[in-house]
Order: sequence, then structure tokens, then C-alpha cells
Amino acid sequence: MRQDYCVFDPSQFCTPSLVRRLASMIYDGLLVFALLLVSTFPFVGLTGGVITPTTHIILQIYLLFICATYFVWFWLHGGQTLPMKTWKIRLLTISGRPAGLGQGILRFTTALVGIACAGFGLLWALWDRDRQFLHDRISGTRLIQLRRS
Repeated sequence: MRQDYCVFDPSQFCTPSLVRRLASMIYDGLLVFALLLVSTFPFVGLTGGVITPTTHIILQIYLLFICATYFVWFWLHGGQTLPMKTWKIRLLTISGRPAGLGQGILRFTTALVGIACAGFGLLWALWDRDRQFLHDRISGTRLIQLRRS
């Protein structure tokens, strides 16, 4: 197994504040909104702008795939989306290693469900002993606050 990446000791880092994580999520939401808007153009061109019940479902699945690809790709390639870099937050496994594909997909899926359930997955951080979100607990990941360079 290749071991040429840096391994972080999660005990050396603190959990970012809830406000910092939510600010990063809002920033991510703006970027994802723009990405989904642009991603819709080819779909509308292919369907001629006619949305039937079938094409509506296909569009929703397509946009969900785009959204999942955005997050999982960034989490696997450096552990940070652009907003996470701005707010100096990184995603790691609980052992301090970069997240794998399965963990990225599980984290995205459970985050989606947790947010859809009236934000319960985010509110979980208020009671969690390490202030982690529910999707991080389930996927075996954690967010860490990076030090200023």
C-alpha cells in the first residue's frame, strides 16, 4: 500500500467551531448552486426545455450526482473544498488519514439525509462529545481546524 501522503495526528488539532463549519457550508452552498445552475444548461439543451415527469426525475438524479461528485472529489483530493480551504478546515478519518472513496460517499449520503431531516445531522454536533456532525460519526471522519501558517 502506498504511504507517500502526510498523516495527521487528529489529537493535535481542535474541532472547528460550529459557526466556522456553518459558514463554510454556506459558502459551499453558493458554489454548489452555481455549479448546479451551469450543469442544468446541457440537460435543458438536450431535452429542448421540455420537462416531463420522467425527465424531471432524471434531472434530479443528474444534479444529485453532480453535487456528490463535487464534494467527494474534493474530500478525496486534499480533504478540502474551496470554502474549507478558506476557513482552514480539513476532513480526515478518525485515525488521521485522508478519507477514502467509501467514506466520502457515506459521508455525503448521510449528510444529505441528516440535513433533510430538519437539520438533525447538524444539530447532533451540539450534543456530541467531540462536537462532530452525525455524518462524521457515521462515516468515521472528522473535521479539524488547521493552524495558521
